[in-house]
Amino acid sequence: MKSLLRVSFAAIIATAILSPGRAQAQEAPGPIVFTNVTILPMSSDEVVPNQYVVVSGGVITAVGSADDVDAPPGAAVINGNGRFLMPGLAEMHAHVPPGANPPREEVEDILFLYVANGITTIRGMLGSAYQIPLAEEIEGGEVLGPNFYVGAPSINGGSAPTPEAAERLLRAHAEAGYHLQKIHPGVSRETWNHMVEVAREVGLTWAGHVPADVGLVHAIETGMSTVDHLDGYIQAIASDDVQAQVSAGQTCPVGLADALDEAKLDQAIRMTIEHDVYVVPTMYLWENLCGRPDANELLQQPEMRYVSPGTREGWRRRAGGGQGSPEELAAFFQLRKRVLKALSDAGAGVLMGTDSPQLFNVPGFALHRELQVMADAGMSNYEILKSGTVAVGEYVASHLGLDGNFGTIAPGQRADLVLLGSNPLDDLANLFDRVGVMVRGRWVGRVEIDAGLEALAAKHSG
Repeated sequence: MKSLLRVSFAAIIATAILSPGRAQAQEAPGPIVFTNVTILPMSSDEVVPNQYVVVSGGVITAVGSADDVDAPPGAAVINGNGRFLMPGLAEMHAHVPPGANPPREEVEDILFLYVANGITTIRGMLGSAYQIPLAEEIEGGEVLGPNFYVGAPSINGGSAPTPEAAERLLRAHAEAGYHLQKIHPGVSRETWNHMVEVAREVGLTWAGHVPADVGLVHAIETGMSTVDHLDGYIQAIASDDVQAQVSAGQTCPVGLADALDEAKLDQAIRMTIEHDVYVVPTMYLWENLCGRPDANELLQQPEMRYVSPGTREGWRRRAGGGQGSPEELAAFFQLRKRVLKALSDAGAGVLMGTDSPQLFNVPGFALHRELQVMADAGMSNYEILKSGTVAVGEYVASHLGLDGNFGTIAPGQRADLVLLGSNPLDDLANLFDRVGVMVRGRWVGRVEIDAGLEALAAKHSG
C-alpha cells in the first residue's frame, strides 16, 4: 500500500456537532482508509481479518489486503487494528416529528440519536411534506442524519373512507415524491382493492398495518410491501372457532394465543415468501404496548436521559395494565416470537424496526432492545444483523425501486459503516462498543457522539 497521511480522529471528522443533531453544511468529505480492520461483509456470516477499506465520494471504492489496495493521495487514515467494521444498521419503522413545521432542533436531535447508535438508514412511517426536502438535505450533507426513505401520510379509515378518497391521496403522494404509502387500520376491502390498482398505476408501494376488513391473506396476495408489527399474523393463524370469538381489529389479540392452527401458520409463512413480503416485527414495543410494563423501572433506563421530561411523563401515563392475565400475556408474547422465528427460519424477509419514538422507545437506543427480543425468539446474531443491513438494501431495490447498493461491505456500496471494538456476531451487546459511525462517507467519531449525547442529556435534565 502506498504511504498514507496519518492524522488523528479529530482531524478527520467530517461532521461537526453544533448542537445535538445539527451538522455544518460543508463540502463532501475527502477519501478515508480503514487500515488492518476485520470486516463483517454481511453478504455471509464470514469475518475477514486484515483488510483495508477505501472510501471516496461517499462510496466504498476498494476492499482488500494491504498488497491489493492503494489509497488515494491525501487519504485520511482510521486505524482498524483489533477493530471490526460492519455496514450501518437500519431502523425500518422510524418516526420523525409529524406536522407541517415541527421545531427544527427537535427533528435534528432525533436524527442524531439514530446516527449515534450506528443507524445509517431509516424508513419514516408517517410522513409530512417537510420530510421530503429534509431527506434531500441529509443526502446532500447539509444535515447530519441517516439516509431517509419517507413514507406518505397514512391511508386509513378516517383519511380514506371511500375508494375515491384513497385514490386522491395516492396520486397526490406519488406526485409529491414520497417513497411509499403508509397504511393504518380502518380501510375497507373495497377501498383497499381500488387503492391497490391506483398504487400500481402510479408506482407507489404500500406498507404498515393490515386493516381488519382486509385481513393478512388478502393483504399479502394483493402485494403489500411490508407487514409491520406482525399485524394480522396472530389472527390469521388462529383456529376458526376461536377466531370467531375475538375482534379482528384488536391491537393485542391475547385471546388467540392458545388457538394456533399449525396448518394456517405454514400457509401464512409460505404466502409471505411466495409474494416477497417483508415483516417488521417491532417486538419490544408490542411487549410494552400490550403487556404490564413497570413505568418507573423503564424510565430509569440510561437512554431516558435523551428525551424530554414531557415525553417521559407521557409514556408513564400511557403505560397500561395489560390486556390479559400474566399467563395469557406470556403466551401471547411467546406466540409472536414463535411466528417470527418460523418466518426467519423459512427465509422470509425480516427487517429491523422499533416504531420509535413510541412508548418507552428512545430513537436509536430502542433498536438494541429490539434486537435482544429477536434473539430471545431464537434468531441467530447473523440473521438479526442481516435484517438491518443486506436485507434492507434488497428491500429498497425490489420494493421502493431505488438504489439498494448498501448493507454490505464491497466496492460500489454506499459508505454507511460502523466501526466497533468487538465483534457483534459474538454478542449483540458489542454494537455499543462503537469507535465511530460513517454515513455516506462522513465520519462521526466516538468523541463527537459522546459530546452530542451529553448535550442532549443536559437539555432534557429538567
